[in-house]
Amino acid sequence: MKGASEVLDPGLAPEGHRKIDWAARHSPVLNRVRDRYLKDGTFEGLGVGVALPIEAKTAYLTVVLAEAGARVAVASPGPFFVQDDVAAALAERGVAVYASSRNPPEEADRPLERVLDFALDGREAVLIDDRAGLGRLAHTTRRNLLPRVRGASEETTSGVAKFRAMEAEGALEFPAIAANDARCKYLFDNRYGTGQSTLTALMHSTNQMVGGKRVVVLGYGWCGKGIARYAAGLGARVFVCEVDPVRGLEAYADGFDVLPALEAAELGEVFVTATGSRDVLREEHFERMRDGAILANAGGVDVEIDVAGLRDASSEVREVRRNVEEFSVSGGRRLYLVGRGMVVNLTAGDGHPVEIMDLTFSVQALCARRLAREHRSMHLGVHLLPEEIDEEVARIKLQTVGMSVDSLTPEQERFLTTWRE
Repeated sequence: MKGASEVLDPGLAPEGHRKIDWAARHSPVLNRVRDRYLKDGTFEGLGVGVALPIEAKTAYLTVVLAEAGARVAVASPGPFFVQDDVAAALAERGVAVYASSRNPPEEADRPLERVLDFALDGREAVLIDDRAGLGRLAHTTRRNLLPRVRGASEETTSGVAKFRAMEAEGALEFPAIAANDARCKYLFDNRYGTGQSTLTALMHSTNQMVGGKRVVVLGYGWCGKGIARYAAGLGARVFVCEVDPVRGLEAYADGFDVLPALEAAELGEVFVTATGSRDVLREEHFERMRDGAILANAGGVDVEIDVAGLRDASSEVREVRRNVEEFSVSGGRRLYLVGRGMVVNLTAGDGHPVEIMDLTFSVQALCARRLAREHRSMHLGVHLLPEEIDEEVARIKLQTVGMSVDSLTPEQERFLTTWRE
């Protein structure tokens, strides 16, 4: 299986192995899920196609699935989300890897197609997806493989939205579980994971402090809430921009100023998008920003900042620090873009903390197991993770930190489930 992989440099594997071993050591929940649920033969001989950023936590998830007997293939949603040393190490651990940081961005679909071809070669498979990339290709360029797909488990908010759009059109031809909508995913990964890793990436890339700065967070979903919380905790003055008045009101109640993006453009020193939509920051905003403003995207799509428009409006573009580009715009102003306008915690950092991804990938492993075992009884559409699975992941996590919760008494259960008392 090693020969099936396409990585940049197999010689980088030793450092990648160290990273994967560190992730394994700090993934107690996934390790217990593996021991308790994944050794029952469910994955024996089954294909698993994975589209996720190639870093140590993702790698360990795929290793666990391969050790459970699955034929696993993995690729990244794009070359900027690939750590080449991890890809090389993963290829040595029995996983087919189609990932290189040097792959042309315009050919991002090709590695995903290789994943589908490998995972579904003469067998059925489940998909663990990011931004619905594998699901989209299975319904378009790889329709011949579609009958063997048992289902997909989707990692991201934007990907769940795409699967729901497919379902609404009657185009979705397999069950899809919205792993992103599991409480053990979005309450921790989207909020605490994005919050910490975004601020870490910004501080590491710019070597600037956060305290005292005016930080504008565009979007107040779970990711935006986490970013605002961590920025405020570091001493920033936080402003929030929203299109949803209820979320805007929530941001106000959380202690933040809420204002339209055009007004915020004149005030902010750091701008972070987290909406899942496109062109959130565009030319009209760039024109109002002060000299030295820092821009970054923490959302799940790469077009939240109109980078092409910013480039067109600039007289000069140069890299001034690793992962930081300087754009010279009108009036002698300079705007600084971190991580190419792509999801900043991956393009300019190591992604979410390992303890956070331990929860997320435990959810993903159990989603894949459910699809493998129960796909025939599931309708062709988007499904939520059953509550008992979500609660089991949380219960295991509490056990690993030496904590636990109460149980309802029989009298309390009756009180909560009857209306006659």
